[in-house]
Amino acid sequence: MLSERRDTAAARRFFKQAIATNGQPVLVNIDKSGANFSGLQAVNVILKFTGNGQLITIRQKKYLNNILEQDHRFIKRITGPMLGFKAIRSAMATIAGIETAHMIRKGQFDLNGLSDFQQFAALAA
Repeated sequence: MLSERRDTAAARRFFKQAIATNGQPVLVNIDKSGANFSGLQAVNVILKFTGNGQLITIRQKKYLNNILEQDHRFIKRITGPMLGFKAIRSAMATIAGIETAHMIRKGQFDLNGLSDFQQFAALAA
């Protein structure tokens, strides 16, 4: 996510890239960061002038970032002792696998009553 030092231009580039990758959202929840808010407003201005789709609704909540960070603590705990990744592809694959295993453990996947290992193996194949 964005740090406190990022400016509006960086936030706008971040959100444009996220929209290009994942599609345009209807609603975005952000914390009280001024850069995030102004970046999304800039994206909305672009959407308004180009006429591509509807505007993005911005919903701000104080300390929202802390809630998001709590869910990613397990990734930080696992990847912390590692000496880093040499390539972005290996980092993406490792973190995706860690997140998938954590989602299975939390019960967010339910593949016909399979065990956790069987679910992970079915998703990996």
